[in-house]
Amino acid sequence: MEKLYDMIIIGSGPAGLAAAIYGQRARLDTLVIEKDMVSGGQVLTTYEVDNYPGLPGINGFDMGTRFREHADKLGAVFVTDEVKRVEADGEAQDGELLRAAELAPAAGKKAVICENGRYYGRTVVIATGARHQNLGVPGESSLTGMGVSYCATCDGAFFRNKTVAVVGGGDVALEDAIFLSRICQKVWLIHRRDELRGAKSLQERVFKQDNIEILWDTVVEEILGNGQVESLKITNKKTGRQSDLSVQGIFIAVGIVPNSQSFEGLVEMEKGYIKAGEDTKTSAAGIFAAGDVRTKQLRQIVTAAADGANAVTSAERYLSGQ
Repeated sequence: MEKLYDMIIIGSGPAGLAAAIYGQRARLDTLVIEKDMVSGGQVLTTYEVDNYPGLPGINGFDMGTRFREHADKLGAVFVTDEVKRVEADGEAQDGELLRAAELAPAAGKKAVICENGRYYGRTVVIATGARHQNLGVPGESSLTGMGVSYCATCDGAFFRNKTVAVVGGGDVALEDAIFLSRICQKVWLIHRRDELRGAKSLQERVFKQDNIEILWDTVVEEILGNGQVESLKITNKKTGRQSDLSVQGIFIAVGIVPNSQSFEGLVEMEKGYIKAGEDTKTSAAGIFAAGDVRTKQLRQIVTAAADGANAVTSAERYLSGQ
């Protein structure tokens, strides 16, 4: 007979790891399914975290490691697999009822179908986070890994003393520009508007860096290079003037896309994000969404961790029939 968990957590970023910690403390029989071999999610690619209370200046990898170590200390169970879909309340996505043997001990439970197996739980917490948004211009896909990057802390060292561009105007773009300014000769910050969207504290740091130059009202039309990024074709939106910008690398930070495709048709969504409030409840009973994958005002490590805690509280109430 297949094991039936009290709670299955999909994802091991800050939201998933916080849920694992709180789940273990609540004495719930919990399983964490993570796609990657290393826990932490997007935080692993963050050079410096300066806004998590009590841990100013910690780097992302260390923070992710601490989260995982805390979950391990409490006895959380992890398995590495890729989730394909979730079947809830005894009904498959095609409308056909699951066979009793597939559904485990009782009808109405959730089946998490993965690449290498399936797992059963009374509740499911979706904490799959989000991924980087593509720019969608010619040359981007063909030169990815050859000068096109979405992670400055991952790839910045390859561009030491070189000229690079960062595209975007939010927190991530500003953090990337600041990080790269420490190792690169020149950093162009390309933003399509006439003011930045990132935190004022980050803007102040950007403006103070002598080797960061901002190209306002500018968009990238094409990424050029023969086996390696060599230049960008850019356009000023206000003047219409086109020009070529010589760079050896481009770091794209224009937003994120929620990792929610596996749950389409299972729960209600809004622009790809799973609809859920602060209690993390989705439109499907016993299924909760935590972290960057859900609809919310602020997507930060601290709010993701809070979501993980709230998800466990909501799951406990669901399990007790409240």
